[in-house]
Amino acid sequence: WDTGRPSSELKKAVEDGTLPRGRVLELGCGTGNNAIYLATQGFEVSAIDIAPTALRLAEEKAAKAGVQVRWVLADVLAPPKLEPFDVIFDRGCYHGVRRQNATEYVEALRRLSHPGTRVLILAGNANERTQSGPPRVKEEELRADFSRWFDFERLRETRFDTADGPAQGALAWSVLLRRKAER
Repeated sequence: WDTGRPSSELKKAVEDGTLPRGRVLELGCGTGNNAIYLATQGFEVSAIDIAPTALRLAEEKAAKAGVQVRWVLADVLAPPKLEPFDVIFDRGCYHGVRRQNATEYVEALRRLSHPGTRVLILAGNANERTQSGPPRVKEEELRADFSRWFDFERLRETRFDTADGPAQGALAWSVLLRRKAER
């Protein structure tokens, strides 16, 4: 899943202003391609991953790129106490961890956000016809998981990027959420 470059969906959302500059958190950052991209675009970036080797590689990449990222070794289902973020990005973490505990994932997202926080999630799409690819989520599951705390600003089908640039990856959901006001 490491394509060696930032997500095209993320780049579009940054370039068109969908994701406002500010404090951003990447969940399941892997070797840091997206977090480093966000740092080069003027975001104050923190990034969480459970794999120490991935974070070591991410730190090396960030140093080479000359950017600062706060790398956090943690489980996204039990993140450390952090100040809420303005933007949260997840490329492929949610669809994996939701099988373990969708409720804990959403609760972590709620704790890491504030009213108005924008959340961009790329998740495997249950409409994919091939057998290979990431775990898949149905539209109804997305809506059930997030609707209590988040409004859906956009939910559309897209494709994951691949390491082979022009090749089409697995069918995905591009989900843009906005955190609701506290009740």
